[in-house]
Amino acid sequence: MAKNLKDCFPMLQSREEVLKRIDGDKSLRETYQSWKEGEREAFFDMCTGARGVKMLYDGFFKEVMSPEYAPQRLSDFLSVVLGAAVRVKNVLPNDTTRLTDESSLLVLDIVVEFEDGRIANVEVQKIGYLFPGERSACYSADLLLRQYKRLRDERKKQFSYRDIRTVYTIVLFEHSPEEFHAYPGVYRHCFEQTSDTGLKLKIPQKFVYIALDIFKKKQHNEGEKIHNRLEAWLTFFCRDEPEVILRLIEEYPEFKALYEDVYALCRNVEGLMEIFSKELLEMDRNTVKLMIDRMQEKINTQEETIKEQSQTIQAKNAALEQKNAALEQKDVALEQKDAELEIAKQQMQCQAESFEQRIAELERKLAER
Repeated sequence: MAKNLKDCFPMLQSREEVLKRIDGDKSLRETYQSWKEGEREAFFDMCTGARGVKMLYDGFFKEVMSPEYAPQRLSDFLSVVLGAAVRVKNVLPNDTTRLTDESSLLVLDIVVEFEDGRIANVEVQKIGYLFPGERSACYSADLLLRQYKRLRDERKKQFSYRDIRTVYTIVLFEHSPEEFHAYPGVYRHCFEQTSDTGLKLKIPQKFVYIALDIFKKKQHNEGEKIHNRLEAWLTFFCRDEPEVILRLIEEYPEFKALYEDVYALCRNVEGLMEIFSKELLEMDRNTVKLMIDRMQEKINTQEETIKEQSQTIQAKNAALEQKNAALEQKDVALEQKDAELEIAKQQMQCQAESFEQRIAELERKLAER
């Protein structure tokens, strides 16, 4: 087994060679100087093989996994994800509005048609969006409707709903949403609609979510083992430690060709710096967007809590007002009773005085006798 990536990939350049190329070009030198120290070291690690290339960088992923240049790679990956052999036949047009709105967080977003007519929307997200289930359901429904319209237009009167094929939504998260971390040992989740009675209906929407960060942690905890071909692909996507890469190409030699394609790109220092700079910019944008989204979600939650608390307070205030009104009525009644008692007391006092006068009169008369 090779001891380092340079042994396996001799096209990797030395730090001195890369620096010489940068120093010899004013534009490259200015770009390099605009980076932070940690970013410069990360760039050299990638160029020289001190660490592996991050395959989820936009420029690398599209070069290696493009269905136009190497359809067998995407076919192989999707076969192991779906658990059945598939072959990519066509790349279908995507929703340009969606790409405009969300492309900053997407490494890849393509729609492919398999030879048997099934369709898959494949996404790689750098940072998982909020509400992943609701979002995926909306885009799956949109894709299903587009398939329906396309088949209906193609087949016209011969069209039948039997012609509708399964639509898969396959999402890989580099940093998965919060919900997925409730299942720390599970990195692959499959969803499809089922009946609570056992009734079988063909509902052509299925979803597969893969949390690469959870896979990475699980693999590390298990001694960096690669148990199957799916894990080999996921290792290729999310691991950049040289020792892990060397283990991967030793156990699955076919992945070496994919790394060679990427390291050939790395020899183009100018192109590599462009990819790296773009990635740094996108990371900043993603971080800001994620913070804004989560702050907005927090604000929405707080507003809902405040609304509920306000309603509770209003209800309590109404109850207090009712109690106050009842107490006021009781006070009025008590005042009336006090007045009545005072009148009765005065009457009794008058009666007592009259009785005393009568007794005095009787005693006087008795004395006269």
